[in-house]
Amino acid sequence: MELRDLPRVVWALAAARFVSSAASFTMLFLTLYLTGPREMSTATAGLLAGTVGVGFLVGNFTGGRWGDRYGHRRVLLGASSAGGLLLVVVPLLPLWALVGLLPVQSYLMATGSVSSGALSALAVPRGQRRTSVAVGRAASNAGFVLGPPLGALLVTWSYEAMFVVDGLAVIVVRLALSRLLPRDAPDIVAARPVGHGLLTALRADRSLVVLLVGVVLVDLVYRQLYSTLPLHLRDSGQPVWLYASVIAVGSGLILVLEIPVTQWLQGRGAYGVISLGYALVGLGTAMFALPVSVASVLLAMVVLTAGEILYKTTATAHVLDQAPDHLVGQYQRLYTGAATSGTLISAPVGTAVYAAAPGLLWPLMAALALAAAAFVLLARRVAGTPVTPG
Repeated sequence: MELRDLPRVVWALAAARFVSSAASFTMLFLTLYLTGPREMSTATAGLLAGTVGVGFLVGNFTGGRWGDRYGHRRVLLGASSAGGLLLVVVPLLPLWALVGLLPVQSYLMATGSVSSGALSALAVPRGQRRTSVAVGRAASNAGFVLGPPLGALLVTWSYEAMFVVDGLAVIVVRLALSRLLPRDAPDIVAARPVGHGLLTALRADRSLVVLLVGVVLVDLVYRQLYSTLPLHLRDSGQPVWLYASVIAVGSGLILVLEIPVTQWLQGRGAYGVISLGYALVGLGTAMFALPVSVASVLLAMVVLTAGEILYKTTATAHVLDQAPDHLVGQYQRLYTGAATSGTLISAPVGTAVYAAAPGLLWPLMAALALAAAAFVLLARRVAGTPVTPG
């Protein structure tokens, strides 16, 4: 599908993702806020930030059910309204109240994000969803390029303003979407077949279960970029700017290349593209074990990002294409939950390995990425095997 053929709702949701990502200051500066103005200890702040990650992951895993049941437009707008308001009131609340509020807020935002992805998928014919996924990812990445410097400027003035601006941005996006999303946006609640729930669908689609194992493994590897890579570079005597440059290079390549590469690969089989992407992630990860220099680290990031460009859009669209219309939200949440599982497991696993045997970390992670590629190829084989009715 060409960009000009994408429905208006896809562009509206992509614009919303751009604004939301650009204003997502809270996740970047939360621990600084808790240990600064709120005078919380580092360890306690880390635990509270961890509960935000739990809320985010649980929302990704469960949020699609609400959209499939009550309508994705309704859930997106409702979750955004509540989530934005909760952010705005953070500076007014005592510290003990944040223990319950922050994970609930992250759950609401993750739930809304799942319904946003489902709405975008349902607006495009099955088999042509890679371009719409790529547009949404490009918009999100563009927002994340702008967000950190804007947030840094904001918090130098006021940490409290960070929450207010972030929350108001969410509410403004919600108001805009309420006008832009059509009233007859895909909502198949009334047409849900009896006895055709998620478990029934998964029993008939064993290849998806196998694929999701690979998704979890590769996300464990990928998110070492945000946990152990900065430690590795620091301990190798490299300045902070090198790590910042690595992340910026990855984001820049995605912005420039992901949409054209996705369109070029539109007719290619999903399993082959995903497995190649996972293998490149493994190769890039292994290259971090080379003697550290500016050239070696940036080249490793280029290879890893090439893998990300290949697999993330393709895998997301593939899972959505496999979903029955009445389960698009739940398939979306399964994939999103698996694809963000690294937010919880990557740091504990990676730092434990790094602390015990630093030289083992990158070869081990590369091996896990190759194992993920093998699971994708196994999923392709399973997909070609007829399911015998039980």
